[in-house]
Amino acid sequence: MYNKREIMETIQMIQEQNLDVRTITMGISLIDCMDTDIHKSCEKVYQKIYAYAKDLVKTGEAISKKYGIPIINKRVAVTPIAMLVGVSGGDPILYAKTLDKVANDIGIDFIGGYSALVQKGFAPGDKELIDSIPEALAQTSKLCSSVNIGSTRAGINLDAVKLMGQKVRQAAEITKDRECIGASKLVVFCNAVEDNPFMAGAFHGVGEADAVINVGVSGPGVVRAAIAAAPKDASIAEIADIIKKTAFKVTRMGQLVGVEASKMLGKPFGIVDLSLAPTPAVGDSVAHILEEIGLEQCGCCGTTACLAMLNDAVKKGGVMASSRVGGLSGAFIPVSEDAGMIAAAESKALCIEKLEAMTAVCSVGLDMIVLPGDTSAEVISALIADEAAIGMINNKTTAVRVIPAIGKEDTESLNFGGLLGYGPIMPISKPVSYTHLRAHETGAYL
Repeated sequence: MYNKREIMETIQMIQEQNLDVRTITMGISLIDCMDTDIHKSCEKVYQKIYAYAKDLVKTGEAISKKYGIPIINKRVAVTPIAMLVGVSGGDPILYAKTLDKVANDIGIDFIGGYSALVQKGFAPGDKELIDSIPEALAQTSKLCSSVNIGSTRAGINLDAVKLMGQKVRQAAEITKDRECIGASKLVVFCNAVEDNPFMAGAFHGVGEADAVINVGVSGPGVVRAAIAAAPKDASIAEIADIIKKTAFKVTRMGQLVGVEASKMLGKPFGIVDLSLAPTPAVGDSVAHILEEIGLEQCGCCGTTACLAMLNDAVKKGGVMASSRVGGLSGAFIPVSEDAGMIAAAESKALCIEKLEAMTAVCSVGLDMIVLPGDTSAEVISALIADEAAIGMINNKTTAVRVIPAIGKEDTESLNFGGLLGYGPIMPISKPVSYTHLRAHETGAYL
């Protein structure tokens, strides 16, 4: 039960501190849509997604109206499409266009799952799908793609690392007339989770039920406001407790939305992902939380320690609130989506090397970073390998979502608009060791 004080607190969080449910994501299994005829398979995919998710947007709007809770995105995540390509053969872009069409027809914001899981090698359909990713993202508007190239158990598939560096650059090149937007919808993972509701990395894992409702909750502004209200002499332990209590309240709101959506859509409730996912809006920044804790500016010495404390406290507060906490849950650090990160990058206080250190303790990895336009595929592959190594060794999810600014001067930026924001071009070390990327088609693993 909720008392009057808790209700008023939640209203204040929504009205003044940018609290929102970032997404209701329906995960849908497409295992039963496999067919040796790709056209029949595509038709089954369309029909199943439409049947299951046709009321997703209407449901989100009804819940938002009933409780006064902003629900920003409604999304769908599906079984990795490479599995369907392995059965049907043919041009994977037919699946991409099918997914994009059904996403537009049901009115959702994004659809994820144009994905392949290649941490232990390439199965039938994997390479075909990966090769098609740049063109698929260029020809669609709502499709998101991800590839898992490593895990703690399997190690890192270096052949896949080499290939993905090429695909990230190609995705940017093909869409250079649209701010290189293709690369912003492509994520390369190590230790990808199966129930992530956030794009661009969401897919419906093979171990999941036929369909589930997952909720992604955000609220950097709420956490910052709670810390700002604390006494100036509060200890770091007291600050951590404040973050835990705030995370508890936010998670409870997410569970309420998830349970309600589950009842209305007739699909089981999966997880609440409590991730401090920033937006470019004023007061909705993870970097500003770190500065509220005590940093002069995000990127200075002490940033990684503060982020580790924040991430740990958010996770613990969420777990206390719900037994359904899952996904990535923690703090995201996407540069172009965070006003504080943008400011730190523009002032040169924050660099890629510091961001890489921060990914060892946050919930994901190098996210929405704009690279110089002449950054080679080999450098991107090496960056992916470095980030995957952090995830593999530390048994955590890491990811790379970088956008080479093709045709731009190093003093310029890319402006993606909306939740993706804009990002200044960040310098990156250009020399690269080819040693760990030399082997190809040899089953090279780290």
